[in-house]
Amino acid sequence: MKSLHTAARVAAVIGAVGSVALTLYAGRSNNLPFLMVLMAGWVFAPFFGFALASKVSARWSPAARTALDVGIVVIAVAALGIYARDALQPPPRRAVVYVLVPIVSWLLLLGIAAAGFVSRGRDSPPPAQR
Repeated sequence: MKSLHTAARVAAVIGAVGSVALTLYAGRSNNLPFLMVLMAGWVFAPFFGFALASKVSARWSPAARTALDVGIVVIAVAALGIYARDALQPPPRRAVVYVLVPIVSWLLLLGIAAAGFVSRGRDSPPPAQR
């Protein structure tokens, strides 16, 4: 499963860079640079969340780690597709896409992380008895 984990890490980097780039491209005519920085951070956040989850997933069950890796690949591909569709079409662009995709991504990651923490408890040995 190391190759899946490597693919997920590559997908996360490509997804993060591509998503931020498409967000900035879509807002290129916006005269509010601070808003664009906030939106870019918001779009980047789920990929940062994956990096954090990847660090703590070492104690999860193999199935939960696999779910995390598959989840980030799905999130990266879906986010890039959705952002590209919006950024590359003629106006009007809708900011709702750039708000909702990270929310859905976070919900998916949090669901996987919750399952991972539950699986960690099942795999740990029982406490020693006196």
